[in-house]
Amino acid sequence: MGELSLIKGIGSVTEEKLNKLGINTSEDLITYYPYRYEVLHKTSLYDDLAVVSGTINSSINISYFKKMNSLSFRCQVDEKIVNVVIYNRSFLKPHLEVGQAITLIGKYDIKKNHFTANDIKLEDIGSKTRVTPVYHLVKGITNKNLNKYINLALTNSYIVDYIPNEIIKEKKFMDKKTALLEIHNPTNTNLLEQKKRCKYEELFLFMLKINYLKSENNKDNKGYSKKIDNTKINSFIKKLPFELTEDQNKALDEIFKDLESEKRMNRLVQGDVGSGKTIVAIISMYAMYLNGFQSALMAPTEILAHQHYENMLKLFKDYDINIKEILGSTSKKEREEIKKDLLDGKIDIVVGTHALIQDDINFSNLGLIITDEQHRFGVVQRSNLRNKGNLPDVLYLSATPIPRTYALTIYGDMDISIIKTRPSGRKEIETLVMNNSDIKEVLGKINDELVKGHQVYIVSPLIENEESEEQDIVNLKRKFSLAFKTRNIGVLHGKMAPKEKDKVMNDFKDKKIDILISTTVIEVGVDVKNATMMVIFDAHKFGLSTLHQLRGRVGRNDLQSYCILVSNRESKRLEIMKNTNDGFEVAEEDFKLRGSGDLFGIKQSGDMNFKIASIPEDFDLLNEASEDSKKILQKIDTYPILKGIINKSLNKD
Repeated sequence: MGELSLIKGIGSVTEEKLNKLGINTSEDLITYYPYRYEVLHKTSLYDDLAVVSGTINSSINISYFKKMNSLSFRCQVDEKIVNVVIYNRSFLKPHLEVGQAITLIGKYDIKKNHFTANDIKLEDIGSKTRVTPVYHLVKGITNKNLNKYINLALTNSYIVDYIPNEIIKEKKFMDKKTALLEIHNPTNTNLLEQKKRCKYEELFLFMLKINYLKSENNKDNKGYSKKIDNTKINSFIKKLPFELTEDQNKALDEIFKDLESEKRMNRLVQGDVGSGKTIVAIISMYAMYLNGFQSALMAPTEILAHQHYENMLKLFKDYDINIKEILGSTSKKEREEIKKDLLDGKIDIVVGTHALIQDDINFSNLGLIITDEQHRFGVVQRSNLRNKGNLPDVLYLSATPIPRTYALTIYGDMDISIIKTRPSGRKEIETLVMNNSDIKEVLGKINDELVKGHQVYIVSPLIENEESEEQDIVNLKRKFSLAFKTRNIGVLHGKMAPKEKDKVMNDFKDKKIDILISTTVIEVGVDVKNATMMVIFDAHKFGLSTLHQLRGRVGRNDLQSYCILVSNRESKRLEIMKNTNDGFEVAEEDFKLRGSGDLFGIKQSGDMNFKIASIPEDFDLLNEASEDSKKILQKIDTYPILKGIINKSLNKD
């Protein structure tokens, strides 16, 4: 039993369901915002989309056929009795009875006197415009119930207002409770002020943490100056099986300048998919090894961590460098040995997942921390690792291009290096936009790659209903098995256990699988060099950044690679994808087009997962909140609640 069960009306079963939505506290509940609003106002029966009130005039009949059902009855609308039918709503029958007032939404056929409803409201909505919030749900919780629980929390919980009074007065913000009540129970369609107030609070708290980190870094940025042995480093670079690009060399110069200074490095290396950020990180670790320091590289998944580990073993095979990996799956015995060797200084480089930030992992002389796909780690996790060593330098890697203007604010506590150019020898990925009716041609192109001995990714349509995700993937596999009877086909979806996912990805890397059918759970950064084709069905349903990240799973060698976007809809996003491979250009367009929603096109963890604010849409408000947070930080001791949030987010007592 958690905090939510203390709210009258919420039992343990309901609490469990709310937990599945990421709602664990009353604060989570009141800030679980609608993703859209349904606006209803009465119309004429003869409008294209009719919204009319009526009274049920007959008993309710249900018919079943194949996998569908229909519910039908007669209803008096004004002076007319019309025949009503609604499909796949048999569950409504117990709630409908003769003489009941309802509202019908749908289309009326005057010739047949037939009303096909797409929705039925179990009441007369009245003459006023009715605005209903619509939430993301899980099985067992209805929209109406969720709204009821939110209102219970708003009524019975103490609501903490995080915006300082001086800012509330200056900006003339309304009371937080009033704003939340109106957002969850709108009386009209104009919610601009209420949303702005809640967006500001979210952005203010985010920038308070960012600016606090920045000020702490500036205060506590004294580090150890390292010597860069250019002779040995250049010798290592010359032995690489490829040439570094101009951008990679520039990023290394910036990193080496940081290491040579007496300030601690706090740098973000932003690079497009396949731009070669990893080798920059590896060369930086080699520079630290030459200075007698240990390095730690943290990746968000075991697959990525192991990939880095194997890559380094190959590159350092002729060097006396001791490299180990520590993962969630590492055996207890091996883990204990690694812990001891790290503390004794016998290990030079350690690679791992979040297992690296556990309290019992300590180092002898940790000098460099690298976090890969850093946006997937929150401030807490990054800070925990940073505190492991004795003033270590920190390098963050991210394959999610963000326009520089935004990056300077979002990552305001870091210096930024950008790698745009692709490694030499890599061909541009050819992107094709095709129609569903071209499926034979698509299958032909897939077969062409398989005949060459290459592998193919297939990404299934975006799944909105998690319950059907596994079934949809299995159905797609069945269809592809008919088309490619002699090929090994693997599947990957969100409902699989982590070990199952790892096995499938490893089998794909080891060429045991020819075609991998997946949802978007394909890991960012996973490097399968033999995969040369990415086919994305219903591509119009995906954001630009997601499409670009998925496309980046191929084209990771000197082979010509392809990305096929299959869609029946014309889309500006798909045209952008067809016309450019530049992730930064894609990001700029994505920010312009989307305006709101998930910043990176994939679900984020950590501090970038805004509930109501949107960086592109609310960038001016973000800058405003940033400036205000700097002023408040100067007198943070007078705001114990805000100080507590900072301490909690950074795991301080």
